[in-house]
Amino acid sequence: MSDGPAGNGAGTMRHGTRLGVDVGSVRIGVARSDPGGILASPLETVKSGRGDVDRLVALVTENEAIEVVVGLPTSLSGREGPAAASARKFARMLADRLPPGMVRLYDERLTTVTAESGLRAGGVHGQARRRVVDQAAAAVLLQAALDGERLTGRPPGEIVRGKT
Repeated sequence: MSDGPAGNGAGTMRHGTRLGVDVGSVRIGVARSDPGGILASPLETVKSGRGDVDRLVALVTENEAIEVVVGLPTSLSGREGPAAASARKFARMLADRLPPGMVRLYDERLTTVTAESGLRAGGVHGQARRRVVDQAAAAVLLQAALDGERLTGRPPGEIVRGKT
């Protein structure tokens, strides 16, 4: 798919399932979109550490994803701290294992906060909320990326280049 400056026209979406990934030090939330790129839904929580990249590569294959959007946690002022450095490192490891141009970083400011408040409002509390908040945050992140693409006609965020 073209990723040039002209994009593909506002209101137009590339066809294909995308995965959203919210990287945490303990858990990684994963969400998926429908092939039309309309709606993001929670998919899975992956334990951070050994095998996490393998599982994400498998999820890309299982869902026939055309793109993986990894959340880039920045401060409200836009600065990048240790969490952003970890997300960038994880996105590069994922990009090393997937076709070029498939992994993108997208600003995820407030996604976990939004997900937490949505779950709380929906009556999901305590341990149950902790189990799904990472997936919900990934869905909020992916939905924002999808909405951004629909609005601008351009793929979201920045491409992550692997070692290739």
